[in-house]
Amino acid sequence: MTKIILKSVLLFFCFILNSVYAQETLPVRGFCIGTPKPSEIEEFNKFIAEELASRNVNTLILRIDYSYKFSSHPELSDSVSLSPDDVKKMVNTCRKNNIRIIPQINLLGHQSWASKTTRLLSVYPQFDETPKVKMPDKYKWPNPDGLYCKSYCPLHPDLHPIVFALIDEICDAFESDAFHAGMDEVFYIGEDQCPRCSGRDKAELFAGEVNLLRNHLALKNRQLWIWGDRLIDGKTTGMGMWEASMNNTYRAVDLINKDVMICDWHYERPDLTPAYFAIKGLSVITCPWRMPENAVKQTEDMFRFRVAATPEMKERFQGMMQTIWSGAGSFMDEYYGRKTNPKAGQNTQSNCFKTLFETIRKHNEKI
Repeated sequence: MTKIILKSVLLFFCFILNSVYAQETLPVRGFCIGTPKPSEIEEFNKFIAEELASRNVNTLILRIDYSYKFSSHPELSDSVSLSPDDVKKMVNTCRKNNIRIIPQINLLGHQSWASKTTRLLSVYPQFDETPKVKMPDKYKWPNPDGLYCKSYCPLHPDLHPIVFALIDEICDAFESDAFHAGMDEVFYIGEDQCPRCSGRDKAELFAGEVNLLRNHLALKNRQLWIWGDRLIDGKTTGMGMWEASMNNTYRAVDLINKDVMICDWHYERPDLTPAYFAIKGLSVITCPWRMPENAVKQTEDMFRFRVAATPEMKERFQGMMQTIWSGAGSFMDEYYGRKTNPKAGQNTQSNCFKTLFETIRKHNEKI
């Protein structure tokens, strides 16, 4: 009888230790998606509670941009926007399920998409880094202007009071201790035609904007998260202009504050750049998109990094985050099988999401 009791106690403590270790192996188990429309809030809350929570997702990045009814700058709200009550519903659902929710507004780059200028530059065109580059009626890439997405001028004297007001309001609404500023794929920066940025070091301009945003957030004990592509040398690595920088912003990696969280995305190959960011003293999260095979390799790499690293390096390898590059409604249509793309085969966002978190689950079962 005593042996049975001791065995039961031992099994219980092994279960507890395994559970704790499973939680510690990947501090961040994230999911990033475009914000739902007001009419989609109820189903999205259901998705959070049933699909994210059941997979032990503990971090949700919501790409809000201007889809919120800002009271500080109502002129910047999109026509279809979330109300404070809509946000509270999601905040409460996340709280009940122990999920940290972090809002995102794309800053610096991504101030336009295709033929449309987004709200900041359409309302305040004076902030445009390249005002002479006109938005085309029909967008094509490549194009003579090198236009992918517009950028704002980080040195415009009237810009940051507006940006800071948006950040503070959205973080307050989401009761968030962090903010994601995007800052990926910045192709226009330090342009010769800009009266303020012309001739300046692009890496210093990029780092200056990162640190300015970081310092503002730190005033209220909030952390800055950004995408990592602009901090990688696209030429030396061969990663090119999309997943890395070809306009010399990469040297900013040595100039930004070390408490900035890096979201390191690679979608076509499982590149090992988390080690690069960790060596530079930055915490990093690996972010797959739609290729399950790559997501498996990237997840296994993240676990290996944490096991093999020195104690100083280990905690910089923060975990994994599934990225969804559509709105919540479109993704849920795919996830629940209402709309499918037969041509995509296995390489879909929903399949990558399921595979990623199944890989994490299987790893934890081995512990």
